[in-house]
Amino acid sequence: MVLALSPTRIEMEGVFQITGWDETPYLENTDGSKKSHAKITQSYTGAIVGNSDIQYLMSYQADGSAVFVGLETITGTIEGRSGTVTLQHNGQFINGVASSEFVIVASSGTDELAAMLGQGSFISGEAGTANYQLNLEINE
Repeated sequence: MVLALSPTRIEMEGVFQITGWDETPYLENTDGSKKSHAKITQSYTGAIVGNSDIQYLMSYQADGSAVFVGLETITGTIEGRSGTVTLQHNGQFINGVASSEFVIVASSGTDELAAMLGQGSFISGEAGTANYQLNLEINE
């Protein structure tokens, strides 16, 4: 007989701080719209304690709004477990506020984070900070 273990579900939140931003346009139009590639670093506090590296592809519209997609690798501790995990982002920038919905990429975790799945979101605050929430599923 094989016993299936129930996943542990946890809702968590915290704040991240952008610590580095290197953005390079690769297509610029005369109306002000452009496409760019951004490399970003962040530090996390709250439910996640650690740092991350992000690669975003961004599409800015002539009105200053933007959409972005990207991959973020977090190295640190989540719910008392250490390792790395990758998030897949789908976001937007409207009226000065950035937000994103994200999912943990299946099988992207290492070490004690290898069995984690989940999804979450963030919304930007002031001075390069953002509040995040994460609904985590740990399969043990």
